[in-house]
Amino acid sequence: MNAIVKTDFHFPGQKSVYKGKVRDVYDINDEYLVMVVSDRISAFDVVLPEGIPYKGQVLNQIASKFLDATSDIVPNWKIATPDPMVTVGHKCEPFKVEMVIRGYLTGSSWRAYKSGERTLCGLPLPEGMKENQKFASPLITPTTKADEGHDENISKEEIIAQGLVSREDYELMEKYTYALFQRGTEMAAEKGLILVDTKYEFGKKNGKIYLIDEIHTPDSSRYFYAEGYEERFAKGEKQKQLSKEFVREWLMDNGFQGQAGQKVPEMTPQVVAGITDRYVELYENITGQKFEKAENSNVQKRIEDNVNAFLKTL
Repeated sequence: MNAIVKTDFHFPGQKSVYKGKVRDVYDINDEYLVMVVSDRISAFDVVLPEGIPYKGQVLNQIASKFLDATSDIVPNWKIATPDPMVTVGHKCEPFKVEMVIRGYLTGSSWRAYKSGERTLCGLPLPEGMKENQKFASPLITPTTKADEGHDENISKEEIIAQGLVSREDYELMEKYTYALFQRGTEMAAEKGLILVDTKYEFGKKNGKIYLIDEIHTPDSSRYFYAEGYEERFAKGEKQKQLSKEFVREWLMDNGFQGQAGQKVPEMTPQVVAGITDRYVELYENITGQKFEKAENSNVQKRIEDNVNAFLKTL
């Protein structure tokens, strides 16, 4: 199976290309972006050595669906998805913070709480909470957006004091974040899922704030299965979840957490195929639709042809 881990396109009007951990973003005339969602997979801020076939298609199509489903809440960057692995949209100037919103105490927030911390990004947490417990109301716990290395937790007041975002812009992003999370929560509930936490990124174009990048995908979000949540929580058992956490857990079980001197465990064809299957399961559960694998005998040419044809229409 062909996993796309590297792209090197030359589209008409192309000014530059930015290669992220998973996405390759081509700048067209400083006006549009062509975002190719590769099959690369990252965990603990490390890009793993093997690509995951169809992962890019899964992420791109989930994000596209949720961008369309939330465009009444906030304008977003998407113009079209001319290929299963590509979104073309408006080029915005991104804010240097990511808006992380959490409905439950889990993941890194639980690890911090368990170690004795009782504030999260400047927000106080009550005593006596348990892993995977629902917060009284969702908490926005922003992070700085690092070009390299780890994103760092930061408080609203620090963001404003450091001039990363103006108070007016931050409070609008805050409002959008709560509304997007509410919509995502409702859509998840319809599919028997709980949207546990997620992150949103925003940018500005012509003075207007846009939602950019991906939303509500398993790479940017964590979902629990609603059925059995209460029973598992009461017994202190692990929740059954839909997210990339299973990849992190496999790495941790094999002695890797992205720290110096640690080696990524071998990703055998069976491991890779298993991760593809999990991503397909994620897609079908999150969208409620059957995943149709795109023809992938020559994905690079397919992407190039589809994008070139679309750019002619702009």
